[in-house]
Amino acid sequence: MELKNQTAVSEFHLLGLTDNHKLLSLVLTMFLSMYLITILGNLLIIMTISSGSQLHNPMYLFLSLLSINDICYSTVIIPKILVNLQGQDNSISYIECLSQICFASVFGGMENFLLAVMAYDRYVAICKPLRYTVIMNPVFCVLIVLVSLLLSTMDALIHSLMVLRLSFCTDLEIPHFFCELAQIIKLACSDTFLNNFFIFVAAFFIVGVPFCGIVFSYIYIVSSVLRMPSSGGKQRAFSTCASHLSVVSLFYGTGFGVYISSAVIESLRNTAMASMMYTVVPPLLNPFIYSLRNREMKEALRKLIGRLTYSVVISCDIHVSC
Repeated sequence: MELKNQTAVSEFHLLGLTDNHKLLSLVLTMFLSMYLITILGNLLIIMTISSGSQLHNPMYLFLSLLSINDICYSTVIIPKILVNLQGQDNSISYIECLSQICFASVFGGMENFLLAVMAYDRYVAICKPLRYTVIMNPVFCVLIVLVSLLLSTMDALIHSLMVLRLSFCTDLEIPHFFCELAQIIKLACSDTFLNNFFIFVAAFFIVGVPFCGIVFSYIYIVSSVLRMPSSGGKQRAFSTCASHLSVVSLFYGTGFGVYISSAVIESLRNTAMASMMYTVVPPLLNPFIYSLRNREMKEALRKLIGRLTYSVVISCDIHVSC
């Protein structure tokens, strides 16, 4: 097979979820709707936390950062899909593909770290309540977020630089709707041992370590809650963790489902459909999970909507009067 040096590669071709032109408008509408709901839902979470003074604590700080991260993660992937579907053009330039790999790795890594930090925050709040303000002080919160961002960025840069060293064959079709790192490596004609090695190392440190941290945090939380004498205390403790646990289950559950599906499903398009579940669906559903399952969020959201409605009514009255 003819080889083509990586510097000569100008573009890849994304095969997407379907090659049926009759379904393109439906797929376009679906992605556009999901993107708008993701942006609006997460912006509403950020506005609610910013406007609610009772929500100015580490737990909701991390939640607002998670919403910002979800907006960025979706923006890296979905707008390019919309452009390709609108123009019925499935190409993506080499630079765009490399940028998508880099930024998707950054925000995907941050998702893991933020979920782990939020689990640790709940562990401290429930297992060490008297020391909560001392442990989760502002300096520590900022530091742990910066370290998470640094590790995610380093991981993304390593993967991006490792892709730069690859040579590609004439077949540059990606059986996916975005440039996924694993799919790009499969297209390479040069040796990919180092690339796959770094993927496994990153999977351990960027995914495995945070996931183990979440598991151990909840083991201690559950054991601590079960020792509480009152049923009311147990219920309050579990309610503070319910939203976060639901988000964790959604994120890692869909990711694990994609891994299993890629191992047992031979159809690459079905694998692409499964991948959509962990790249697009969690950022879409996270705002609903937190707004519907968290009592403080629901109360703050109700107040925010009330203030916004009042402001709109006043503005309309002033406009009519003028």
